[in-house]
Amino acid sequence: MFEIRRSNERGHANHGWLDSYHSFSFADYHDPQHVHFGALRVINEDRVAGGQGFGTHGHRDMEIVSYVLEGALAHRDSMGNGSTIRPGDVQRMSAGTGVRHSEFNGSPTETAHFLQIWIIPDAPGGAPGYEEKRFPDDEKRGRLRVIASPEGVEGSVKIGADARIFAGLFDGGERAEFDVPAGRRVYVHVARGTVSVNGEALAAGDAAKIEDIAKVTIDGGEQAEVLLFDLA
Repeated sequence: MFEIRRSNERGHANHGWLDSYHSFSFADYHDPQHVHFGALRVINEDRVAGGQGFGTHGHRDMEIVSYVLEGALAHRDSMGNGSTIRPGDVQRMSAGTGVRHSEFNGSPTETAHFLQIWIIPDAPGGAPGYEEKRFPDDEKRGRLRVIASPEGVEGSVKIGADARIFAGLFDGGERAEFDVPAGRRVYVHVARGTVSVNGEALAAGDAAKIEDIAKVTIDGGEQAEVLLFDLA
């Protein structure tokens, strides 16, 4: 299976201070054909106006990864963590038995543009946790750099789910291949720019669901930033 989902097919909600696109069913957007893909439950592409954000709210039993594309995202949580992440930073919050947090634009004037990713954990009821790591552009240039994994391999953030997230930057002749492990599925999300995935042209906001295909090839990029999810 190689199924493309175009950007304009996603759910969309514009609240003024928040402009959000939903790759999977979320809040008031419900699409029975797009509830999750394996353990991948949410990819929200959010743009938050300067000085605005999400007030304190709760989560449980979810692995939440934030990936900033532009601007700054300030985080505070009930575990005592507080920081501001920027492009290149990856933040992981394991909600476990329950955690409360807030997320605000770290700038009073500039828009914060980021992806909020939710992954269903292997087991409910774990201890809440928090981690953030920085992955410079040169580590993602022309390759797929692992940024999240169950084992925390290669300095990636550690998530409590059988899933791995890779990030890559592709322009011009840069090319990467991903050998899909047997029995796994892959989800590719184009965060920005344009790129070819197994010969199919994808643009910002587009995604590809891939099953029963042994290799994923990414090339032909024009200022492209891509996330690849390796899923059970």
